[in-house]
Amino acid sequence: MNIKIINHPLVQHKATLLRDKRTKPKQFRELLKELSILMTYEITADLSLGEQVVETPLASHSGKTLQEKIVLLPVFRAGLGMVEGFLTVIPTARVGHLGLYRDENTFNPVFYYQKLPDLSNAQVIVLDPMLATGGTASYCLEMLKEKNCKNVKLAFIICSVDGVKRLNREHPEITIYTCELDQDLNELAYIVPGLGDAGDRQFNT
Repeated sequence: MNIKIINHPLVQHKATLLRDKRTKPKQFRELLKELSILMTYEITADLSLGEQVVETPLASHSGKTLQEKIVLLPVFRAGLGMVEGFLTVIPTARVGHLGLYRDENTFNPVFYYQKLPDLSNAQVIVLDPMLATGGTASYCLEMLKEKNCKNVKLAFIICSVDGVKRLNREHPEITIYTCELDQDLNELAYIVPGLGDAGDRQFNT
């Protein structure tokens, strides 16, 4: 499977706290931000660098600077909770927004909103805490491909095996990053054991 599991001890610790049903919305949001910060280092490890000469207080120095434009694309609602963590590490990133919700009967994604910055020659990182059936993520990738966006990565906190298999089948060139991989989906297409509804738990709804 084309998936990278970020299994750092701090990631595993915080993911366990995130799953705990006793974790209140305020702490849930804080943990989501902290996990996103930790994920950013792994997800951006292959960004291209260029040379730049700067003056230190003592001498000239030939250093490295990022060459790629970064676009963060959170999926409403739950993906909003990951934005602040990524921006903490990459404050120059642009942020788009994509509104989707899952139909409770068909489990298919329903589109309702989009606002995107310039995606040309950008590294796009789609943010969504959960990958369950893979329907929403696949929709996002199809939309980005239609816009000729070639450099896309997917960032999730928890993925299901079924969701990963679907994305690997439909979009084999896309790398999935996640903190943890769960085996099952229940009859309502929720990840088991999962963490429940990430949007509801963030916003206390």
